[in-house]
Amino acid sequence: MIEVRGDKLLLKPEDFKPTSPKFEILGVLNPGAMRLPDGKILLYVRVIEKLIKTEDEKYYYSPRYAGHDDFKLVIDRFEKKSVMSGTDFSFDFKNGTKRLTYISHLRRVILDNKGFNVLSIDKKPSFYGLKWDAELGVEDARITKIGDTYYMTYVGLSRKENVSSYLAISKDCIHWFRRGIIFGEQDKDCIIFPEKVNDKYVSFDRPEGGFEFTPPHIWVAYSRDAEYWGKEKAISLFRKDEVIFRSGAGPPPIKTSKGWLLFFHAVTKQKRKKGFKDSVKSFFGMNVQDLTSDYAPEDCYSVWAGLFDLKNPSKLILRSGKPILVPKKKREISFEGKKVIFPTGIIEDGEYVLLYCGIGDVYVSVKKIKLKDVLNSLEKIRI
Repeated sequence: MIEVRGDKLLLKPEDFKPTSPKFEILGVLNPGAMRLPDGKILLYVRVIEKLIKTEDEKYYYSPRYAGHDDFKLVIDRFEKKSVMSGTDFSFDFKNGTKRLTYISHLRRVILDNKGFNVLSIDKKPSFYGLKWDAELGVEDARITKIGDTYYMTYVGLSRKENVSSYLAISKDCIHWFRRGIIFGEQDKDCIIFPEKVNDKYVSFDRPEGGFEFTPPHIWVAYSRDAEYWGKEKAISLFRKDEVIFRSGAGPPPIKTSKGWLLFFHAVTKQKRKKGFKDSVKSFFGMNVQDLTSDYAPEDCYSVWAGLFDLKNPSKLILRSGKPILVPKKKREISFEGKKVIFPTGIIEDGEYVLLYCGIGDVYVSVKKIKLKDVLNSLEKIRI
């Protein structure tokens, strides 16, 4: 691991108000970040809010965005006889599909020039789903700027498109023009490079599916207009003897003289603590899946770094030999024991970088890291 020169808990659920008394805020996390022309830093923070009343004797309830251009939330209800099983957070239908009892939107937060102090938080959702664009929620924004245009990718949830990567563009980082899906189901962790390479836009994303020969990992794609992408190629980051269950891009990469520096997350397997199963069953109060094993395949999200060729972004040059950031603090551990540092925003600050992360699936933190320390931690890895 490298030395963290500054580490602050920036945002917590109680800093935000839910959209209505019918909801409670579960977590604020995974912010996109951009330095504005006045020097202040803008975050787009994912806010997760859950229905307080998720069921009654006859029905399960699930929220959905229903506005065409403006904010409108409706609550769908489903007869329990149509539902196979459920928890306080989701329920499954007999055909294998599901609905959620929570929904996410993005909230703007303004920080001072140093990036460690909150100046303002939007009181209402700033970016949210529409009935034609991610009506089941928007998540995990990543923001980059090319020329005078801001590009924001985000995860969208939809009844028809499932989990896909979407794009919106802006001239002021406030008013967004939605461009729709750029990578279809199942796709997450999409970032766009901060400049074109060989006259093409470059993206990293993470497609995944139910039938897998490898764990979900990063792919590269190219585009002439940032909307229609092709030349997709899988990128290998780990050796076969490195047991990684999932990896995905963090914030957009930083251009250095040696290459594109990417911070990314990787998921490793950790042994569950004694009594874990009983505590989770007690929390949910209903049937819980995947509790037969003493190991949780997705319970430690750590941060790694890789350096990619400036002219060929699919080529990995160097990589950290081990994680540069590992979750250890109490606030970085979620209620069910999952350990999480999930980087999504980055700001260059002289010889440092400010890394904005979701931690513990509940909070937003900022970590100040010396860029030289990161570059010195990289080494040649035989994949």
